[in-house]
This record gives sequence, C-alpha cells and structure tokens, in this order.
Amino acid sequence: MARAAIITGASGGIGAAVAGRLAKDGFAVVANYAGKAAPAQALVADIKAAGGQGIAVQADVAIAADVERLFKESMQAFGKPDVVVHCAGVMPLFPIASGDVATFDKVIATNLRGTFLVFAQAAQHVADGGRILAFSSSVLAKSFPTYGAYIASKAGVEGLVHVLANELRGRNITVNAVAPGQVQTDLFLKGKTDARIDELKKMNPLERLGLPEDMANVVSFLAGPEGGWINSQVVRPNGGFVY
Repeated sequence: MARAAIITGASGGIGAAVAGRLAKDGFAVVANYAGKAAPAQALVADIKAAGGQGIAVQADVAIAADVERLFKESMQAFGKPDVVVHCAGVMPLFPIASGDVATFDKVIATNLRGTFLVFAQAAQHVADGGRILAFSSSVLAKSFPTYGAYIASKAGVEGLVHVLANELRGRNITVNAVAPGQVQTDLFLKGKTDARIDELKKMNPLERLGLPEDMANVVSFLAGPEGGWINSQVVRPNGGFVY
C-alpha cells in the first residue's frame, strides 16, 4: 500500500500545490476541504488521471468531530497516515482597535484551534517514523498593522509545533512548521492593489512573490526521507524576507 498523506485546506492555493506534489512523490493523498468541494474533487481527479491515488474529504478543521471523521475516512481508505500537512487557514485583516471579536474568534478557531485538533488526531494516528507539518507565516517578524489576529494565531501554531515534537519523543515522528513569506495565492492577493503587490515583491531581495509550488517543494523535502533530521523547526521559505 502507498504511503498516505492528509492535507488540510487542499481546495486551493498552497494546500492544493502540496497535495499535488505529495501525490507525485508517491503518496496516496487525502485532500481536505471546508466548503469548496469542486476544486478538491478536481484535484483528486487530476491525481488519479496521472496514476496516483486520492480522495477528497469535507471537514471544518475548527470542529473536533469533523477532524476526527477526516482521519477516520482517511484511514478507512489508505490506512494510518504517514504524513499530515495542516494548510487550512484564514486571513481576514482588521485593526485591533476595531474590537472585532467575532472575526478574531473565527481566525483563532480556524488557524489555532484547527491546528490543535489536527495535531491531536495526528499524534494519535500518524505511523511511527511519520511527519507532521503545519503552516505558520514569516509575517510574524513584521508586526504589520491589521495582522494582529492572524499573527497571534500563527504564533500559537509555532508554540504547538515545538511542544508536540517533544511529546512524540521515541516515535521517530518529526513535527515542523513552514512559514512562507508573501505567496501568490487568492488568500494573500485578496484586497491588495497592484501597487501594494509591487511593494510586497520588493520586500525580499529576489523581488518576486513566492509560488505555491515553492512551498510544496519545502513540504516535499520535510515529508521525505532526506528531511528526517529536521525536527521542531520553523522553516521560512520567503526569498530573504528578513526575519
């Protein structure tokens, strides 16, 4: 049986790129999505057309029962997961002074609670010798206005990564975070003018936005045999966006 990988947030952007890359690496892929079924199903169709294996599974990562079901359906299809990559996330931007508790709670529920719930299931079910990955962000270093809730959620993600790595001592399972800089995804580009995007490109010395495929390459390395000595780390693929 092929090695199995669960990827949350696989209906688009970085998650879709990660799912496609791991399928090429020989993993049977479980493409999770929250609300956009069609893109996840199309991704799985492409994987199968290329000779790979995959299924699409709906689950809201902020809901414990959904995450439990995601892992259950994955294991029914492909056995214990060897790799779990938690990509699902949201990034509404608003100033702290707005006091927008409803949006703050949504960000924390998806980005931080979601990571906790995915990590909890991964810790129980990932095969010994496996890999667990979450996504943080290089924006933590910049403290940009309006990013308060997002940065708070991702700082929490990094904390969970280090703790889980210690809790899994003795099982040869690595736990790491990937913290991209600016990546050309719908999530990142939403609401930004062309002028603002040009400014963001110039924040790193390579003067371009990262691509979802750039992030997928990093995940492929960390999930593969050559990434086994990287543990409890935050890897920052950001083109030199100073941290």
